Amino acid sequence: MGTSLTPDFWRLFTVLLVIFAAATVVVSALLDALIVRMARHWRSTGHRRATADGFERHLAHH
Repeated sequence: MGTSLTPDFWRLFTVLLVIFAAATVVVSALLDALIVRMARHWRSTGHRRATADGFERHLAHH
């Protein structure tokens, strides 16, 4: 004996699908904004990648 998917099931499935799709977009946008903000902060505070020259200059000051 098989089961049939009722119109109520499809209605609920559609509602949940839309809710989770919207939540995914919102969370993705929030994380993207957070990463951009952190990158701008990182650049504005003068953090640079550790290079051999930068490390040598750092040692020369000490």
